[in-house]
Amino acid sequence: MRQWLKVTVVGGLIALAAFGVFVWASPPKSQIVEYKSGDDTVRAYLVLPDSPGPHPGIVVIHEFWGLNDWVKEQAQKLAAQGYVALAIDLYRGAVATDPGDASELMRSLPHDRSTRDLEAAYDYLAARPEVDKNRIGSIGWCMGGGYSLQLAMHEPKLTACVVNYGSMPTDPADIAKIQAPILGNFGADDKGITPVAVHNFETAMKAAGKSVDLKIYDGAGHAFENPNNTAGYRPEAAADAWDRIVAFFAKTLKP
Repeated sequence: MRQWLKVTVVGGLIALAAFGVFVWASPPKSQIVEYKSGDDTVRAYLVLPDSPGPHPGIVVIHEFWGLNDWVKEQAQKLAAQGYVALAIDLYRGAVATDPGDASELMRSLPHDRSTRDLEAAYDYLAARPEVDKNRIGSIGWCMGGGYSLQLAMHEPKLTACVVNYGSMPTDPADIAKIQAPILGNFGADDKGITPVAVHNFETAMKAAGKSVDLKIYDGAGHAFENPNNTAGYRPEAAADAWDRIVAFFAKTLKP
């Protein structure tokens, strides 16, 4: 049986109103939490809406940089929409600022451990009293987008899944495991997650009778939603992608 444990409160953060970032009159409450993943104890960043709930929950999965401030901000934004957001830490505390270091962290991440951590995060949210255990989704960007789909493959009770320019399964047996509806946002100029790969995934999902809504943004490349990607950030595409995410989660997770 998987176990979970809540620890100290760190305190809520207030975002500034600029370029799609929101100001909250009553900021969501953020906490650092610990939970068990197999024999390991892992930490995550949990953000609670400012109301008792129960609320839908969302597992938030970081890019190859690690659990940095931008990912925490996404969790805060989701909590402001009425979700209990759990931003997990697949790197066990490591955060990269150099692309080479980030690539090395991603390459050295054990796949079996990350899968176990994702499932443990789902169980952690499902066990919290503030969370409606029947309404839990996932979202990720870059590496985390691929892991969001991995969680959908391994957790049949997942209610919704968002992938932002993350790798997609191609094996029909893997696609058959996905039960949650999928929303995806991708860049037409992405050299890693190409439009061809997006179309192939969409075709395979529809052939398997799965719910899928994918959008490819012209003039956008990889990581176009993150303003820290100064050369590749596309504010209009990022704003539209966020609107799609908000509408999708409202449709799939809220009563």
